Formats: sequence, structure tokens, C-alpha cells
Amino acid sequence: MKSLDIARVQAYLRQKLDNNRFIVKKRKDAEDSAEIWIGDEFLGIVYRDEDEGEVSFPVHISIIAEDLPDV
Repeated sequence: MKSLDIARVQAYLRQKLDNNRFIVKKRKDAEDSAEIWIGDEFLGIVYRDEDEGEVSFPVHISIIAEDLPDV
């Protein structure tokens, strides 16, 4: 993903989810996606998808079962 796209996605996540700890950063091995972090905790991946001239940014969040709290 381009630096401008990364900055825009980060600003969007921070505003919509009311959390300034979101960090979106380039991935070393992929040009079409970026990593999403909250502070020092990895949250998931955001992809840049372009189809018929429309651009979207799908987010894939991974939650490890052992990280889930007991309820």
C-alpha cells in the first residue's frame, strides 16, 4: 500500500473507533497490504482492493483463542 493510503486508513480507524493508539504500517514482504497494530499488539491486516475503478480497504483481524478472556 502507498504511504498516503496507510495514513488515511490509520486516520479513519482512529476516528471511527475513537482510539488514537491504532498504528497502520507497511509490511516488509507485501505491497498490497499493511499491518494494523494497537500500541504494541498486532491486530490484523488491511488490504487495498481495486475493482472496476472502486477502491476499498478490507480488514482481516485475527484473534488467537488463548487471548480471549473467560466469560
